[in-house]
Amino acid sequence: MEKKAIKRYLEVVKGKKEPRINELEILKLQSKIGESYDFIERCDLCERKCKVNRFEEEGYCGVKEKPVLSTAFEHMGEERFLVPSYTIFFMGCNLHCQYCQNWRISRWKDKGRKINVQELSKIIEKANKCKNINLVGGEPTPNLPFILEALKEAEIKVPVIWNSNFYMSKKSMGLLQGTIDLYLTDWKYGNNRCAERLSRVSRYWKIVERNHKLAHHDSEVVIRHLLLPNHFECCTKPILNHISENYGKEVVVNIMDQYRPSYKSKNYSDINKPLKKEEMKRAYELAEELNLNYIK
Repeated sequence: MEKKAIKRYLEVVKGKKEPRINELEILKLQSKIGESYDFIERCDLCERKCKVNRFEEEGYCGVKEKPVLSTAFEHMGEERFLVPSYTIFFMGCNLHCQYCQNWRISRWKDKGRKINVQELSKIIEKANKCKNINLVGGEPTPNLPFILEALKEAEIKVPVIWNSNFYMSKKSMGLLQGTIDLYLTDWKYGNNRCAERLSRVSRYWKIVERNHKLAHHDSEVVIRHLLLPNHFECCTKPILNHISENYGKEVVVNIMDQYRPSYKSKNYSDINKPLKKEEMKRAYELAEELNLNYIK
């Protein structure tokens, strides 16, 4: 069922169409790059809008003037239609999820390696032996200027995937427009209260809803929703209902049941234990009832 929703992505994988970044006018891409570097002087690439001059100091995300790479490798653990996926993990994140399973990357416990644009472009070119270039973290958004410049320099033959928590600013969404073949999004919460308590972010629903609308208008979308224990009514149900009402089968929804307590989750009574089978079943039953284009 998901093939219709990601038709163009699959055509790029098969070589029937060019990656969108290759179809973008070079002057337009150059303009996006220049604009994005302007944004990090008073950084508002994400909705934290910490306004830090990242040429001089780190933003809330922990990223300064250049990207820091954690790892890059051929990843077999993504959705079946994505693998093998050449996944580039950037250090740092603009969220502070208390149950983060990649916390060593997002919270800078691993050291990582600082790289320049030329090095990043060479790393990107390694993806041509896989099905796609998968830009993730942490979170790729703080590195948007460098990613755009590296994409411009690289020889790209496969689709470009933006794998993000989707808490980026409207400006960043505008910069991405026309460059991304598939948005791989992370819709965590169905309300602002849970987002504030568990990820330390405000106005979550409004921002993520807006960005999904913009992404859907721009390209193809796969929405990931990680099931959290005890969060069916407050998070899973409103998210799946919203997707059904606004996108129907035009997007793929990955209902993820692999939650495990990690990082600081032991401090929260609602998420300090694994997901129950009954909770998984309720989510899948709702997806069936809503006739969503979902996978698990």
